[in-house]
Amino acid sequence: MATETRSKRPAILILGAPGSGKGTQGKALGMVPRFFHCACGDVFRSLDTRTELGKKFVEYSSKGQLVPDELTIELWKAQIENWKDSHVYFPDADILVLDGIPRNVRQAEILSEYVDVLQVFHLSCPNREELARRMRKRALRDNRMDDASDKVIEERIRTYEAETKPILEFYPESIRTDIDAAQQPIKVLNDIISRILELPVYGEMNKVVI
Repeated sequence: MATETRSKRPAILILGAPGSGKGTQGKALGMVPRFFHCACGDVFRSLDTRTELGKKFVEYSSKGQLVPDELTIELWKAQIENWKDSHVYFPDADILVLDGIPRNVRQAEILSEYVDVLQVFHLSCPNREELARRMRKRALRDNRMDDASDKVIEERIRTYEAETKPILEFYPESIRTDIDAAQQPIKVLNDIISRILELPVYGEMNKVVI
């Protein structure tokens, strides 16, 4: 890897509409040695609201406002450093599994200063009824009845199509892989792992002793 690239944290990105299984696949990969699952929700849940960055986050979230893209990435960076300092994440040996971040092209642009996205896995599920079915099932399982309404589901899918899906075009076609998300989760995971095993960086980082 080039010196410039080496200073960035290696990562893979899992991208897909709500209900496509991003969280499921991210968690599964995070259980494999040398992979660190980094979900956007975990970043916000782990936030120390006593810090300056935490106070800025509360300033927006308490008013129900969207957190600006720049602040979102700052929060992400701070949490990554916390995980590194607490020896949970090892940047010299682990590949980040990004899930739920970046959420739009602007965030992808800012994030590119800090991570080297080696592969983008697009969990594709054109069947919107299947996505809606999965989201209702998850909402009922997690006892989040408000998320089970058709209106909320339609809005989440519409937001994904308008704001998040364009991220695909930000990354080179050569590092994008479409995965059929309608398959059984174990088959989706198999497709993802098969591609990862072909990446040169996986072989390189697997030689690192920690």
